[in-house]
Amino acid sequence: MTQGLQRGGWLFLTAVAAGSSVWCTHFIAMLAYEVQAPITFDPILTMASLLVAVAGSAVGSATVSLRSVRSAPEIGGAIIGLAIAAMHYTGMMAYRVDGIIEWNADYVIASIVLSTVLAAAALSQAIRRPWRYSPLIALLLFVLAVVTLHFTAMTALSVTPMATGSAATDPHVLEAMAIAVAGVGLLIVGTGVASYMIDERATRESIQKLQHMALNDLLTGLPNRGSFSEHLKQEMEQADGETKLAVIGIDLDRFKEINDLRGHKAGDQALKTIGRRLARLVKDGEFAARVGGDEFAAVKRFKRQNDLLDFVARLEKTMFEPIRIDDFETVTGASIGVAVYPDDGLDQERLVSNADLAMYRAKADIGRVVCFYESRMDEAARARHTLAQDLRRAVELDQLELHYQVQTSVRTGEACGYEVLLRWNHPERGQVPPAEFIPIAEESGTILSIGEWVLRTACAQAASWGKPYKIAVNLSPVQFAHADLARLVQDILQETGLAPNRLELEITESTIIADKSRTLHMLRRIKALGVTVAIDDFGTGYSSLDTLRSFPFDKIKLDRSFMSEVEGSVQAKAIVRAVLTLGRSLAIPVLAEGVETNHQLEILRVEGCDEAQGFFLGRPKPVGQIFLPDQTIGADFPASFSGRIPPVRVRRRSIA
Repeated sequence: MTQGLQRGGWLFLTAVAAGSSVWCTHFIAMLAYEVQAPITFDPILTMASLLVAVAGSAVGSATVSLRSVRSAPEIGGAIIGLAIAAMHYTGMMAYRVDGIIEWNADYVIASIVLSTVLAAAALSQAIRRPWRYSPLIALLLFVLAVVTLHFTAMTALSVTPMATGSAATDPHVLEAMAIAVAGVGLLIVGTGVASYMIDERATRESIQKLQHMALNDLLTGLPNRGSFSEHLKQEMEQADGETKLAVIGIDLDRFKEINDLRGHKAGDQALKTIGRRLARLVKDGEFAARVGGDEFAAVKRFKRQNDLLDFVARLEKTMFEPIRIDDFETVTGASIGVAVYPDDGLDQERLVSNADLAMYRAKADIGRVVCFYESRMDEAARARHTLAQDLRRAVELDQLELHYQVQTSVRTGEACGYEVLLRWNHPERGQVPPAEFIPIAEESGTILSIGEWVLRTACAQAASWGKPYKIAVNLSPVQFAHADLARLVQDILQETGLAPNRLELEITESTIIADKSRTLHMLRRIKALGVTVAIDDFGTGYSSLDTLRSFPFDKIKLDRSFMSEVEGSVQAKAIVRAVLTLGRSLAIPVLAEGVETNHQLEILRVEGCDEAQGFFLGRPKPVGQIFLPDQTIGADFPASFSGRIPPVRVRRRSIA
């Protein structure tokens, strides 16, 4: 809309300038034309000739700008040439002379043709510019169009004065006409100058506005990330041996809380307030910018350590000043990290990264607001961050693999299912332990995409098996908090064709406690699909009986830590027996994890455990190694385990 109005304005100015210029040229020549008879000018036709010139120039200019018409420049130029001719002959009609006027038709036609052709050629050169000097050629052709029209048309005119003795031409008429022409000429020049000045000022203001928008944050008015990087680059280039630079990362602590409780409008007001305070805070040699949503950054040039500490203290004070938003008052707080050039980094990227690492350490430590970069402590965080970045690409780079560990019936020794275990084959680090990368995936949110991949891949692989063994897949608390898990499970089962009763989902008690109502609602929806649900790592953490009462779990998985101690710890044996008794009382099967010896397996059999899992029964294997030709899964046990557990003559009380 704005562009269309601007184009229309320039079109109007072009038409006025072109039409008026030609009109002035014509009447200046007419005032100089001498005839031996009194003359006057019809005011109405004189002004009409001006309007004809302006209107014709407008139509011609509009036609020239039509990009859809290939010959638009030539057509538009021809229209302007015809308008010049029409203006000339309308002006001649306003030229009243006391005599007989005769016209030579051949010259009249020639003048119109010359004006049209030359104007068309002028516009063609001006728009298409086939040569280096096309603008100059276009100017000369347009001048020729006007001049040849005038002189050819005046050649076509012959005036025979009436009888002598007529009154001479009133000099006031010529003076008035001269003043009118001069006025129009001044109008043309003034319009051009004013247009240029307005356009130059508007252009300058637009450039300044665009530069401000490009270099400053629109919400707070502070410099943005680009300005921060450029300023830091300049400061690093100018730093000498005595001068040091501090890069300071600032992350607001309670900004999300403000957004969640009061809405984004309140959050924006808080950011604006902080922006104004930071703008007032900085002095010479100091710089502050907003580099992200609730992240700010600062640069301090200093020679003495006390100067840096003073600046950091002022920053901390500013960040903890109360903020009044409408009818409530809040304190955002902040975590601040500091890295110093050249001590903590010689390039901009490393310096900013180290400041961020220090800031994250401050955020993780509840009792600290400011942390200075320390390589010993922060390099571990950097390695963790690098691993998180690699993990984001692990799925698409096909670095993840599923292994399956058998779950066995303690009574019969036969395989009854498999637990799905995730493995990451890092191209540089090799096998990364799940205990190392799973927490990172949960912290970064990558667990959502990874968890979906695990569930879909496991279901697809299990659906292709020849035997209907059950698969157990672990779920992360993050999946319950950020995804419609029930819908995802339903979609995957439909896509892969796996029977719902062959899928078992495992969750820990901490998952339920994190958001009990939401998690239980999601579990009920999942169970309604026909999928079974097991509580994992039971016996550690809360192990609340209320959890078992809140939801009808299909299986209890006893944590592996008890099996590692069951052979030598009276307390561990007692806990194992108690959990097994609890399972029987609630009619919930119990699976013991971490079975690594035959003695442990015998203890479970005597105590009446339903299922077992561990290295003694089978190590995790890739899907291609699960089934061996002409063998059942149970045949994959160690040679020391026959598949059936012989009766052991042990009194129950001796186990306790």
